[in-house]
Amino acid sequence: QVRLVESGGGLVQAGGSLRLSCVASGTIFTSAGMGWYRQGPGKQRELVASITRGGSTNYADSVKGRFTISRDNAKNSVYLQMNSLKPEDTAVYYCNANFWPTSIMYWGQGTQVTVSS
Repeated sequence: QVRLVESGGGLVQAGGSLRLSCVASGTIFTSAGMGWYRQGPGKQRELVASITRGGSTNYADSVKGRFTISRDNAKNSVYLQMNSLKPEDTAVYYCNANFWPTSIMYWGQGTQVTVSS
Protein backbone atom coordinates (compact mmCIF):
# COMPACT_ATOMS: atom_id res chain seq x y z
CA GLN A 1 0.00 0.00 0.00
CA VAL A 2 1.37 3.38 -1.00
CA ARG A 3 1.48 5.97 1.74
CA LEU A 4 2.51 9.62 1.60
CA VAL A 5 3.04 11.48 4.87
CA GLU A 6 3.49 15.24 4.90
CA SER A 7 4.97 17.33 7.68
CA GLY A 8 6.31 20.82 8.27
CA GLY A 9 3.18 22.92 8.08
CA GLY A 10 2.33 25.54 10.65
CA LEU A 11 1.66 29.17 11.38
CA VAL A 12 4.11 31.77 10.13
CA GLN A 13 4.12 35.51 9.65
CA ALA A 14 4.15 37.06 6.21
CA GLY A 15 7.68 37.13 4.85
CA GLY A 16 8.64 34.02 6.78
CA SER A 17 9.67 30.57 5.60
CA LEU A 18 8.55 26.98 6.00
CA ARG A 19 9.84 23.70 4.66
CA LEU A 20 7.38 20.95 3.90
CA SER A 21 8.45 17.32 3.73
CA CYS A 22 6.74 14.28 2.28
CA VAL A 23 7.93 10.74 2.85
CA ALA A 24 6.70 7.98 0.57
CA SER A 25 6.44 4.31 1.42
CA GLY A 26 5.13 1.25 -0.34
CA THR A 27 6.22 2.27 -3.81
CA ILE A 28 9.26 2.57 -6.00
CA PHE A 29 9.92 6.23 -5.29
CA THR A 30 12.35 6.70 -8.15
CA SER A 31 9.57 5.77 -10.58
CA ALA A 32 7.26 8.50 -9.36
CA GLY A 33 6.82 12.06 -10.43
CA MET A 34 6.12 14.10 -7.31
CA GLY A 35 4.18 17.25 -6.73
CA TRP A 36 2.84 19.64 -4.15
CA TYR A 37 -0.72 20.89 -4.46
CA ARG A 38 -2.66 23.24 -2.23
CA GLN A 39 -6.27 24.05 -1.51
CA GLY A 40 -7.13 27.35 0.08
CA PRO A 41 -10.41 28.21 1.79
CA GLY A 42 -13.19 28.18 -0.77
CA LYS A 43 -10.78 27.42 -3.59
CA GLN A 44 -10.07 24.49 -5.85
CA ARG A 45 -6.99 22.38 -5.38
CA GLU A 46 -4.13 23.71 -7.50
CA LEU A 47 -0.67 22.57 -8.48
CA VAL A 48 2.07 24.46 -6.67
CA ALA A 49 5.18 22.67 -7.88
CA SER A 50 6.21 19.38 -9.44
CA ILE A 51 9.39 17.44 -10.01
CA THR A 52 9.83 14.61 -12.47
CA ARG A 53 11.68 11.34 -12.00
CA GLY A 54 14.60 12.98 -13.76
CA GLY A 55 14.56 16.07 -11.55
CA SER A 56 12.94 18.60 -13.88
CA THR A 57 10.82 21.11 -11.99
CA ASN A 58 7.75 23.16 -12.72
CA TYR A 59 6.11 25.91 -10.65
CA ALA A 60 2.88 27.82 -10.54
CA ASP A 61 3.42 31.43 -11.55
CA SER A 62 2.26 32.58 -8.13
CA VAL A 63 5.18 30.87 -6.36
CA LYS A 64 8.01 31.20 -8.87
CA GLY A 65 11.09 32.66 -7.26
CA ARG A 66 9.77 31.99 -3.75
CA PHE A 67 9.25 28.22 -3.55
CA THR A 68 11.67 25.41 -4.39
CA ILE A 69 10.78 21.76 -4.83
CA SER A 70 13.43 19.07 -4.42
CA ARG A 71 13.63 15.33 -3.93
CA ASP A 72 15.96 12.92 -2.18
CA ASN A 73 15.53 9.49 -3.71
CA ALA A 74 17.71 7.87 -1.03
CA LYS A 75 15.21 9.04 1.60
CA ASN A 76 12.05 8.51 -0.50
CA SER A 77 11.28 12.14 0.18
CA VAL A 78 10.20 15.30 -1.57
CA TYR A 79 10.45 18.77 -0.10
CA LEU A 80 8.96 22.20 -0.66
CA GLN A 81 11.00 25.13 0.61
CA MET A 82 8.70 28.12 0.89
CA ASN A 83 10.22 31.57 1.34
CA SER A 84 8.72 35.05 1.39
CA LEU A 85 5.38 33.61 2.36
CA LYS A 86 2.24 35.65 1.77
CA PRO A 87 -1.20 35.43 3.39
CA GLU A 88 -2.55 34.15 0.07
CA ASP A 89 -0.30 31.10 0.45
CA THR A 90 -2.54 29.97 3.31
CA ALA A 91 -3.89 26.54 2.37
CA VAL A 92 -3.76 22.85 3.05
CA TYR A 93 -0.76 21.51 1.16
CA TYR A 94 -0.91 18.00 -0.30
CA CYS A 95 1.86 15.75 -1.52
CA ASN A 96 1.16 13.85 -4.72
CA ALA A 97 2.85 10.91 -6.42
CA ASN A 98 2.10 10.04 -10.02
CA PHE A 99 3.32 7.35 -12.37
CA TRP A 100 3.05 8.82 -15.84
CA PRO A 101 2.07 7.54 -18.40
CA THR A 102 -0.37 5.58 -16.23
CA SER A 103 -3.23 7.33 -14.45
CA ILE A 104 -2.09 6.01 -11.09
CA MET A 105 -1.88 8.74 -8.49
CA TYR A 106 -1.61 8.92 -4.71
CA TRP A 107 -2.20 11.70 -2.21
CA GLY A 108 -1.07 12.48 1.28
CA GLN A 109 -3.40 13.60 4.03
CA GLY A 110 -2.35 17.24 3.79
CA THR A 111 -0.62 19.70 6.08
CA GLN A 112 -1.98 23.11 7.01
CA VAL A 113 0.03 26.23 6.23
CA THR A 114 -1.26 29.49 7.66
CA VAL A 115 0.42 32.80 6.88
CA SER A 116 -0.60 35.74 9.04
CA SER A 117 -0.37 39.33 7.85
